[in-house]
Amino acid sequence: MRSLRQVIAHPEFAVGAREMAHASVGILAWGLTTGMVLSNAGLSTFEAVFMTIVVFAGSAQLAATPLILVGAPLWVIWATALCVNLRFIVFSAHMQPYLAHLSRARRIMYSYILGDLSYVMFTKRYQQPGTTDDERNAHEAYWVASICTNWVAWMVGSFTGIALASWIPGEWGLGFAGILALLGVTLSLASSKLRIIAALVSGAIAVFAFALPLKLNILSAIAIAVAAALALEQGRGYVRRKP
Repeated sequence: MRSLRQVIAHPEFAVGAREMAHASVGILAWGLTTGMVLSNAGLSTFEAVFMTIVVFAGSAQLAATPLILVGAPLWVIWATALCVNLRFIVFSAHMQPYLAHLSRARRIMYSYILGDLSYVMFTKRYQQPGTTDDERNAHEAYWVASICTNWVAWMVGSFTGIALASWIPGEWGLGFAGILALLGVTLSLASSKLRIIAALVSGAIAVFAFALPLKLNILSAIAIAVAAALALEQGRGYVRRKP
């Protein structure tokens, strides 16, 4: 088994870090939202930071926090968090053949840092466990880069949200946090010129048509953005086919 320094030096480590970095904006925004919610829900700064580090699971943190604040029995809190995070048992079972050759201590460490996007990106890239040392080394390098990048983005976002919670007016509520999260996810998906144009068009239409009743500005923004994107795509295809 190679040392972590050797794992980091592997070329696949840079690939994993680069690919996960594209999704880090959305992860950071979701962490920011969770940190704000934990602090505004009534947890102290120490409790919010401690929970973020130890639990490292946004859905479980948000589900358990109200139960903690109302003094629910410990078994109820544990059962709720377990039910919310049952998917990680499936993830871990799927990852077992990829990491079975590693020491138990390293597997435990990797299981703690396991994240949804890390799992999805890894299994998409490597659909079968490695059969040679070179393949296993490449898998581990990519995996470590992916989960570590995910962990750092989450912690930075969560700690920032905890720190800024007291500066955000209470009347803004969770709507403001939700906007930040969705904005982060949107930015992470703007990976091509066509997607950027679609996002700008939809945003502009939603603002200009804000006075429409029944939230029709949102429907209008979606319809016009889709039409614009299709028109641009067809125009680009026509230019490529033109002799």
